[in-house]
Amino acid sequence: MSTVFAFKHSKVPSDDHDSTPVSANRGYVNRFARRLLVQKLGCLRGGTIQITDSSGSTTLGLGGDVQARLDVRNPSFYRHAVLGGSLSVAESYLRGDWDCDDLTAFFRIFLRNLPITDQLERGLSRITKLFHRLYHSWHANSRSGSQRNIRAHYDLGNEFFRLMLDETLSYSSGIFLTPTSTLHDASLEKMDRICRKLDLQPNDHLLEIGTGWGGLAIHAAVKYGSRVTTTTISQQQFDVAQQRIVDAGLSDRVTLLLQDYRDLTGQFDKLVSVEMIEAVGHRYFDNYFGKCSELLQPGGTFVLQGIVMPDRRYAQYLRSVDFIQRYVFPGGCLPSISSILESTARATDLRFVHAEDFGMHYAQTLREWRQRFHARVTDVLALGYPHRFIRMWDYYLSYCEAAFEERYTGVVQIQFDKPLCQRDPIHIGRRAAEWCPL
Repeated sequence: MSTVFAFKHSKVPSDDHDSTPVSANRGYVNRFARRLLVQKLGCLRGGTIQITDSSGSTTLGLGGDVQARLDVRNPSFYRHAVLGGSLSVAESYLRGDWDCDDLTAFFRIFLRNLPITDQLERGLSRITKLFHRLYHSWHANSRSGSQRNIRAHYDLGNEFFRLMLDETLSYSSGIFLTPTSTLHDASLEKMDRICRKLDLQPNDHLLEIGTGWGGLAIHAAVKYGSRVTTTTISQQQFDVAQQRIVDAGLSDRVTLLLQDYRDLTGQFDKLVSVEMIEAVGHRYFDNYFGKCSELLQPGGTFVLQGIVMPDRRYAQYLRSVDFIQRYVFPGGCLPSISSILESTARATDLRFVHAEDFGMHYAQTLREWRQRFHARVTDVLALGYPHRFIRMWDYYLSYCEAAFEERYTGVVQIQFDKPLCQRDPIHIGRRAAEWCPL
């Protein structure tokens, strides 16, 4: 579907049509930057990008099955792309300097050409990247930093997230068993998959780190009869989850905490954490996994669901700041598989037993969220969010969808056992993996 919104933009001033000496120089720089960008990206493979501006139309790329069209409203877009790299391109989009008929396709083409598009992150763009890295370092996930970072995203407003998510309020990848599975079906299958891997029983006490809006805790208590303790540091998520627990009549089965994972105490039979690792931060991985191991009984088991970066790009990723870290998830950091395994080896006695990647299902989940978001744009605006916010979320959802569609990022469920765990991980893993890939 198209990702261009029919917004009424005020006319964006063009540097080329201002007669002041400074703007005349900018106009020259913009034209030079355009030529340089066309030269750098002219040999893209796997897709084509058609750029249309006041100078006419230019097609970049040598052909392929993916196409996108960029309409450049302000020629400063070229200057920002060359001097500031991919993050400046995103900021230019938020300002309305350019639009695209299919943002997901645009990102997919760039991901297919990383050796070429990485060149945009070199040269003068390194100067701006330094400032972004300083900003990111100021948002590290210490106890106080985590509170600020969580408020910046999850406390945007419960009504906003209700517009986009399914009835379970799951803000993580679903698993689509069939081509006709709904987003709600996929969320339930994701939760069931986790519970089956944990071999959850009525006499188990399950700890969940990262409550969300309470969907998994309620599902585990209702369908599997387990006792659940779950924790979040988002006040708005806490309020909704608490009401949902009460409404479900589960106050005696589910204990909800407003507490940082570092402050948890006790020991539990099973542990789960769904897409919370991304908010931990690389420097805190050992603390996080060490705490998870400490909270598990000697025979316990732990299922982690998380979005992962490719190992070959991880070191570069840690040195950079992307659009999501700057504008969507302050302090966010995706792990790699190796970083997870290395951290658990250093900081815990956990034993790796099983993993599966279902990244294509996240691409489908994001498509569903984006379609719901587009269908409710008027309602989002009615909640008081500005047009810039709409553009930012469209960019974010399309950006993520492309990354999963191209297998640049993955989403995994990884299972660890404590040394005395007596489960049969092969049997549990085989039973959990009975599903149809997209």
